[in-house]
Amino acid sequence: MMARRTFLASSAAATAPVGQGTAAAATGVGEDGDRLDTDFLAFLTTAADARAESILDGYAAYLTELRDQGKARSSARALRTLTSVYVHEESAHHHDGELLGPLGELADTLAEEQFDDGLWDQGAAHSPPDTAFSIVDLNLAYSLLDEDGHGPTRALRATVERILRAAGPALATGGLHTANHRWLVCAALARIHRRWPDPAYPRRIDDWLAEGIDQLPGGEYSERSPTYAAVVSNPALLTIARFHDRPDLYANVRENLNASLPVIEPNGEVEMVHSRRQDQTTLRYLPEFWLQYRELAIRDGDGRFAAVAALLRERGAGQTFGETPLGDRLAEVLDRPELARKLPQVADLPTDFEHHDTACALVRVRRGDRTASIFGGTDFPDLHAISSGLSTNPTFFKMRKGAAILDSLRLAPQFFSLGHFRAENLERTDGGWRLTAEVRAAFHQPLPPQHRRPDGLYPLTDDGRFWSAMDFPHRPKEYRTLRTEVVVKESADGSWALDVQLAGSEVPFALELCFRRGGTLAGAGLEEVKDSPDKYHLVTGEATYTVGGDRITFGPGNGKGGKQPPVVDAGERYSWMNGSLTPDGVRVLITGRSPLTYRLTLR
Repeated sequence: MMARRTFLASSAAATAPVGQGTAAAATGVGEDGDRLDTDFLAFLTTAADARAESILDGYAAYLTELRDQGKARSSARALRTLTSVYVHEESAHHHDGELLGPLGELADTLAEEQFDDGLWDQGAAHSPPDTAFSIVDLNLAYSLLDEDGHGPTRALRATVERILRAAGPALATGGLHTANHRWLVCAALARIHRRWPDPAYPRRIDDWLAEGIDQLPGGEYSERSPTYAAVVSNPALLTIARFHDRPDLYANVRENLNASLPVIEPNGEVEMVHSRRQDQTTLRYLPEFWLQYRELAIRDGDGRFAAVAALLRERGAGQTFGETPLGDRLAEVLDRPELARKLPQVADLPTDFEHHDTACALVRVRRGDRTASIFGGTDFPDLHAISSGLSTNPTFFKMRKGAAILDSLRLAPQFFSLGHFRAENLERTDGGWRLTAEVRAAFHQPLPPQHRRPDGLYPLTDDGRFWSAMDFPHRPKEYRTLRTEVVVKESADGSWALDVQLAGSEVPFALELCFRRGGTLAGAGLEEVKDSPDKYHLVTGEATYTVGGDRITFGPGNGKGGKQPPVVDAGERYSWMNGSLTPDGVRVLITGRSPLTYRLTLR
């Protein structure tokens, strides 16, 4: 199917100016020299061949998961990947008859397990959005098979067509759960409509799009999740742009990729502390952005995006490549041959900056191989809830020097079991950044006479921490208050000073520093916390965390103030449900009692 000449013509046509046809574009390739990135294609083809071998060795497991649990996504993705190597002329599996059996069995089982309404379960009963994930992959696979037109796949194509046609009406009428699901469903419908038109499909797409793209002023989507932007929203919007005649959506993806530039670490990891989704407590590579940066780099001639695409390829080589195995990507390039064009000249990415995303209350600072994150944008101060879909990570500072990484700095007062300090705001102050919060808890007085009941049975109400049949709203109250302020300042020598002030009630607290595993912790004032592996108490002086030639020195200790052994109180919202907020890594506690002012220095 996709030989070198075909890629040249197809990629040129896809990026040719308006009014310039395929033939002219192909001629332009010849005039300007070879624009095909043969190294990129060979890299992907090798990965896809290896991935196909892995699928063939264990594809029965996909079928078992589909039949026993109704989960279609892994089977649909396996079918897509096997299709890509089957149709690609440069693949070792091109038109390999041994693939026809597994391809046919995957398609047949997907058809058998599809409900009469066109949906699969995938963890939620008859779920339109979960079905859409699989339909996106099957749309792509069908397009590749149809363009290839190889006789032995005729029955396979018929089965996949039947699946897609059955899913269309359900996606055009069914509901969904999250913000990104809207664009996913639209992407699935747009491709089905392009091949088998139905006026209900564009109407539904336009209904969802009429709600507006949920993009914040800084470029993040409303979920503030790099993972869901890279895995769902951006790919879906790019598909809608292509198949629903909405080229304006490229601007949304471009803005999101621009917003992602400051949160990319020197090693290619992506900061996610500001996310409202499951990734808010992780920091990892996100090579799902790879082909998006590549596509916009080629489309716009953007050397910065080209640099990120090159970095993500380098970091992803030999890895799982995020949530998507590297070999699975070949299908996307076969579907959009313009991705196989050579990248524009790489431009240097900024390595010395301070960036404030006000919509997420996130500050990113980079000085060469030193970076820091300051975060004050959780949803907790407004909503007082810990729930899926909310930003609740109490980490307010991170830093790294090369391989020495402080993944988390948190402050946990033991104040009425209300949990960690979570800033109510983040504001610029003289020479630094100020994070502040005030929390309070009530003691309740007797009810006024007009609210007393002779039967003693009062409404079950919430006092903000717990529920009781006490009619709390009508009771006079006396409050205990704790005010916290953290001022974060960077010095010219690259060190950081964090001035912590707690005022109001007298309570013990713990500052918790959590370092990435793999280094050595040293300091005369360190004491190991009993029955807690990799947990230490810095009582006096400074300590150093070293990884290779990189190190972070921090302190000083603040004595043995607070409870002994020192504890980190995550709050009753976690303890009541036996939940945990303990970060993974080497943890060091610095303790004390409020009221106090304390300066933590990191260098």
